[in-house]
Parts: sequence; C-alpha cells; structure tokens
Amino acid sequence: MMTITLNGEARELATVATLSDLLASMNLVGKRVAVERNGEIVPKSLHGETRLASGDVVEIVTAVGGG
Repeated sequence: MMTITLNGEARELATVATLSDLLASMNLVGKRVAVERNGEIVPKSLHGETRLASGDVVEIVTAVGGG
C-alpha cells in the first residue's frame, strides 16, 4: 500500500504501479489528459513506464471540449 497526493488529496493505492495503472483505475484510459508528477509534465508515451512511489504528488487534468 502506498499513499500519493492526487489532485490535492491524499489517496491510498494498493495495485497501482505506474501512471497508466492509475489512469486505468480512474477510468481515464483513452481520454485526453495531462499528467504532472512531482512538478513535471509526463508525456503520454511515458505513462506506462513511469512508476509511482509513496509520497508522489500527481495532478491529472482532463480536456473538456467546448466552443
């Protein structure tokens, strides 16, 4: 079990290892999102290999269409 800060709130994770796992657990796979980990933007191409660690600060922003 690890604890991260996700969008400003503490969150305990049991089976999440990578950013891709986190996005899947949030039903955000295939959605347009921007992900920041510990103050740095993580490109989508690196979500699968970016491992999370206890204490990480993650911000996820979803794109909203409009006009």
